[in-house]
Amino acid sequence: MENLISLVNRLQRACTALGDHGEETALPTLWDALPSIAVVGGQSSGKSSVLESIVGKDFLPRGSGIVTRRPLVLQLHRIDEGREYAEFGHLPRKRFTDFAAVRKEIADETDRETGRTKQISSVPIYLSIYSPYVVNLTLIDLPGLTKVAIEGQPESIVMDIENMVRSYIEKPNCIILAISPANQDLATSDAIKISREVDPKGERTFGVLTKIDLMDKGTDAVDILEGKAFKLQFPWIGVVNRSHQDINKNVDMIAARRREREYFAQTPEYKHLAHRMGSEHLGKVLSKHLEAVIKSRIPGLQSLINKTIIELESELSRLGKPVATDAGGKLYMIMEICRMFDGTFKEHLDGVRPGGDKIYNVFDNQLPAALKRLQFDKHLAMENVRKLITEADGYQPHLIAPEQGYRRLIETALITIKGPAEAAVDAVHAILKELVHKSISETVELKQYPSLRVEVGNAAIESLDRMKEESKKATLQLVEMECSYLTVDFFRKLPQDVEKGGNPTHSIFDRYNDSYLRRIGSTVLSYVNMVCGSLRNSIPKSIVYCQVREAKRILLDHFFTELGKKEGKQLGTLLDEDPAIMQRRVSLAKRLELYRAAQAEIDSVAWSK
Repeated sequence: MENLISLVNRLQRACTALGDHGEETALPTLWDALPSIAVVGGQSSGKSSVLESIVGKDFLPRGSGIVTRRPLVLQLHRIDEGREYAEFGHLPRKRFTDFAAVRKEIADETDRETGRTKQISSVPIYLSIYSPYVVNLTLIDLPGLTKVAIEGQPESIVMDIENMVRSYIEKPNCIILAISPANQDLATSDAIKISREVDPKGERTFGVLTKIDLMDKGTDAVDILEGKAFKLQFPWIGVVNRSHQDINKNVDMIAARRREREYFAQTPEYKHLAHRMGSEHLGKVLSKHLEAVIKSRIPGLQSLINKTIIELESELSRLGKPVATDAGGKLYMIMEICRMFDGTFKEHLDGVRPGGDKIYNVFDNQLPAALKRLQFDKHLAMENVRKLITEADGYQPHLIAPEQGYRRLIETALITIKGPAEAAVDAVHAILKELVHKSISETVELKQYPSLRVEVGNAAIESLDRMKEESKKATLQLVEMECSYLTVDFFRKLPQDVEKGGNPTHSIFDRYNDSYLRRIGSTVLSYVNMVCGSLRNSIPKSIVYCQVREAKRILLDHFFTELGKKEGKQLGTLLDEDPAIMQRRVSLAKRLELYRAAQAEIDSVAWSK
């Protein structure tokens, strides 16, 4: 099962490369779900020495105050043979065989993130060590807990460090390695205090007791190591680290381990515990436990990864495709988005989406109501008929019939139909404009590019304006046609007058009697109503032909023609996506790649087991 730890190591490195290292993000992070071992302790608790003992190398910066100012993710890889070496996540192709150089790079990389200050940062440093003398294990070394700020540090640093440590160890997948010095009262141990807060039952905490060899004479740590003084679910492990004198003399780590084994084997108080004491035993116990925890978490990891992949794909779909880099790609992209908009617009007109029915309402209700309001019967009242008929005679009264009067009565009545005809054109134009705006808002891809959205909207409205003018011209021509040519058959079918229209010897104002004028008015009204009925059918046909049909057919043709003349840079201005959205898409795409790779790797491990 050693490949389980290697798998988690790879996933943790990938998470850090993406900036997904346990900080709050919009999506649950894979880092949070991966089992890890966090090393917690107060300053001068021997935390660094424990880590170096497990590794068998001097590689951690030393000094006074807060030395560890960024989390250090230490990944140990056991190799069968060969020279020991180290690699940093931020220097992936550089091997370090000199561990003094490793120590310097940790300090330098810390400064690169925090500046040459005493500030801290939550962004981890990744260090992988390959050696035949280590066990497969991953440890996260956290800044040492402190009670006071030193010179150059803000007062808040005490809480900042505590909050950072807590953010790691409060996660249910975190195994806590609590380092406490034996020469101090365990009740005051920073590591035990904070571990108890997040893990009150001690189910995730391994207690490590350092500096056992430095306890006052006559005292020992047996009660603690046997779990009597402070009980944890896992047995306490004691270690004896190198002294400052040993470190200054560069005492070999192998020799230090041998002396540690001898100390527990030869000290009477600890002989019975010697088999489970020391840094070597600590490394093996942690490695075995980490493997077991990873194995138990595989189903949960698979579930989280599958769910997150769906969420990432969904959000990427909402954000839309990335902008093409070449002019041809940009033009194609714009055309495709315009076609999507055009398709949505047509769906509104064709009834797939709502809105097109409003046009039918114009023809079925608004136009007939407007024609009805013209009230031709009032226009053809007897006084008005008398006035127009007599005026039409001019200085020379008609001898037989007032034909010119007939024509004027009909023309003046029919000309009023232009008003409702124009109103119908305008009403349909307003509906088409409304559907354009609605279609733009419903075309998801247009929301991505504000400039393109404006340009498409303007182009569509300009196109509708041109169609409206053509429609108005054609529709008014229908009315003018009716005015310019009267249907002869209608009048031929009328009953012939016997009197021929009054007595020509009378005055011009009374030569037509009332009954005859009423008959003229009635005849004209019948003809006007007949023409009005015909226009009621032909006006909608004209409007549909000139506006609705053309809008469906060539709404963006002019826009497409102009697009073809633009260069790549001009096309790019239309695809002016919000930089934040672009960055979000890149981030999501990388995260999705990580999760898909994790899915494949974890699935292969799950099947193999």
